[in-house]
Amino acid sequence: MNPQLLDSLRRIVGAAQVLTEGDLSAWEHDWRRRWRGRAGAVVRPGSTAEVAAVVKACAVHGVSIVPQGGNTGLVGGGVPDDSGRQVLMSLQRMNRVRQIDRANLTLTVEAGCILKAVQEAAAADGLWFPLSLAAEGSCTIGGNLGTNAGGTQVLRFGNTRDLCLGLEVVTADGEVWEGLSGLRKDNTGYDLRDLFIGSEGTLGIITAATMKLSPRPAATTTALAACASVQHCVDLLNLARGRLGPALTGFEMMGRYAIDLVARHFPALPNPLPNATWTVLLEQSATDSESEARARFESLLGAALEAGTIDDAVVAESMAQSQALWHVRESIPLAQSEEGPNIKHDISVPVSAIPDFVEYTDAALAARFPGVAMVDFGHLGDGNLHYNVQAPAGMSASDFLASHEHEVNRIVYDAVCERGGSISAEHGIGVLKRDELVERKSPVALEMMRRIKRALDPDNRMNPGRVL
Repeated sequence: MNPQLLDSLRRIVGAAQVLTEGDLSAWEHDWRRRWRGRAGAVVRPGSTAEVAAVVKACAVHGVSIVPQGGNTGLVGGGVPDDSGRQVLMSLQRMNRVRQIDRANLTLTVEAGCILKAVQEAAAADGLWFPLSLAAEGSCTIGGNLGTNAGGTQVLRFGNTRDLCLGLEVVTADGEVWEGLSGLRKDNTGYDLRDLFIGSEGTLGIITAATMKLSPRPAATTTALAACASVQHCVDLLNLARGRLGPALTGFEMMGRYAIDLVARHFPALPNPLPNATWTVLLEQSATDSESEARARFESLLGAALEAGTIDDAVVAESMAQSQALWHVRESIPLAQSEEGPNIKHDISVPVSAIPDFVEYTDAALAARFPGVAMVDFGHLGDGNLHYNVQAPAGMSASDFLASHEHEVNRIVYDAVCERGGSISAEHGIGVLKRDELVERKSPVALEMMRRIKRALDPDNRMNPGRVL
């Protein structure tokens, strides 16, 4: 790394916030341990002005920047390459809640704020920030915006994009775009906000955001239901939509093998429906009384039992029980990691096509790789499945990944695209799916994306090699 650039960076953020030696693995390894880079320096700015100054200094010396939040990404988009010439910019020091506007139902927060802290700040003011995902204790709001994260509440509230009203962004030339509007209507030209959300740091660096809040629900009810097939899960979803309307805020589907993995590695967690072929976790967040909400919920489950849509169900009796049921769902990725590397797919298809997709793709993979295990789970309510493939028993998980990932991906992604789906629902493209994107995305769309990249980052300094 250029000594002159290092001196400039130390003057901007302070010598203690420029790391070049020692153990930098917390920033150079991704969460899945699939990618490891080597940063020329890890720089930790504490303000938007410092971010802008760092970007300008790097531009003078022709050095590219990799922005990073909580480093919980799953596609290799937030770690440096192995050249030792990139600056890794960690935004974790920028973690202030700048403002909560109760009347406007908005919260303005810096990009390095942990998602859980955003939720708690809203709750402390009697409000609700509904974005929720398994990594919420370590992921940051900037990373959520950079990847347009989804999570468990998309069914009602949409992705992170749908929760964002305004952004503050440092552009590739070090200018600051102050777009922290709390307006829900602003028809004054191109929506610049949406360019940066989901761009994975390739167009600029998000430093703060104004996010939507909601009133806290008066009653929350959670249940698990056992279904005999994926089609029965979809039938239950349609019934729940009709009976609960917008109060339906969670609808997660989990295959038996996924539940068995959790039971094997986390035996202390509840497993009230151990014989279910498919398990659905559904939740309502209602505005009426606890008794009225529960009666409506139990009526739904009773109707589903009578119709043969579900085989059994259990309703949480307390908030602690509800949290324990959600913990089962959120522990599936951790249980998978205990089994070793696996071939992950974060895909979306129309909800109506999910039963056919699962049946067809399960069969195709089993025929090609006898004994392979399917770890199917995800957000059925919005059509997003985490369709992961585990090595057959007796075969090294690492060897299976190294030898068969490309062919497994081809089978899965062909099935997704044939059904009008997407190869990335909420995790992004990063490095993992960059080449696949070229094969699967419209050439017209790719060229428009390249033109936007060239216009906003002509020197390719913002997270180069990711997405495109």
